[in-house]
Amino acid sequence: MPIVLDLLNDDPRKRGEAEGRAARHPEKAHRPDQAIARKPAWIRVKAPGSALWRETGELLKASGLVTVCQEAACPNIGECWEKKHATFMIMGETCTRACAFCNVATGMPAALDPTEPDKVAEATRALGLSHVVVTSVDRDDLPDGGAAHFARTVEAVRSKCPSTTIEILTPDFLRKDGALETVVVSRPDVFNHNLETVPGLYPTVRPGARYFHSLRLLQRVKELNPDIVTKSGLMVGLGEKRNEVAQVMDDLRTADVDFLTIGQYLQPTRKHHEVVEFITPEAFKAYETFAYAKGFEMVAASPLTRSSHHAGADFERLRRKRARSKSWASSS
Repeated sequence: MPIVLDLLNDDPRKRGEAEGRAARHPEKAHRPDQAIARKPAWIRVKAPGSALWRETGELLKASGLVTVCQEAACPNIGECWEKKHATFMIMGETCTRACAFCNVATGMPAALDPTEPDKVAEATRALGLSHVVVTSVDRDDLPDGGAAHFARTVEAVRSKCPSTTIEILTPDFLRKDGALETVVVSRPDVFNHNLETVPGLYPTVRPGARYFHSLRLLQRVKELNPDIVTKSGLMVGLGEKRNEVAQVMDDLRTADVDFLTIGQYLQPTRKHHEVVEFITPEAFKAYETFAYAKGFEMVAASPLTRSSHHAGADFERLRRKRARSKSWASSS
């Protein structure tokens, strides 16, 4: 039976520190503790535990795959797993970066599993996914940042599940020449890369990344293949200002990004970046309205929005919207 996690405070994997095992976030060990603010009512979610949730957990456990649902302590794990939706995290469960917001373990990753692309394809088929989301840790240790592994995973899923649409959420492939091109050639339906926050917060929130490199990465996808839907996401509540979020929206539209997600940042542990503010549902609605006015084709903005939350349904809505526009244009 899968382990039930308190997604913010009581991750049993952290108890290994007391037993002499390596800390999950060694780079944060000497940081002062940050207070964990009490969540408002609109953030709270039902604890997972249904029969379908357990069934999904057992299937994933048997597959030997890692999910970002677990590793990033996603608050939507109960809802998604009850629907047999899961986001696969390839290339291991250890990241070479040390972002201040992220719950994924930091350290030196193990070697790639050459059978993993086929395992993802088999699990996609077993879960009956019509839309699959595949993400990864950062693999700065690899010459191509794991780009070829991403491409093989897309190809494996397409071969075994030809009717399934494929969304990838990639790292930034910083200083990995040719990596992006390798991934784009595999033709995912959606290419997602999250900017995560406003540029002024990068030194503290996302120190290993570069804002304009990430922006250029998304723009380059469209240049290489205009048919691929591009997508990016932001967390809010980290201390950003509304005018800074608006500027990021403008930057993303300049890069021809189609789809924007905005969600509330939640602090995984006391060693992570603090929650500066809980953004109200009304403020999220205002962000959504503003983003549509900026020209995004699809926007998902709510306290519990995450990159892969409702990803399949949102992608289908986007396809229907485009089909209607095409039909209207041809009849005019």
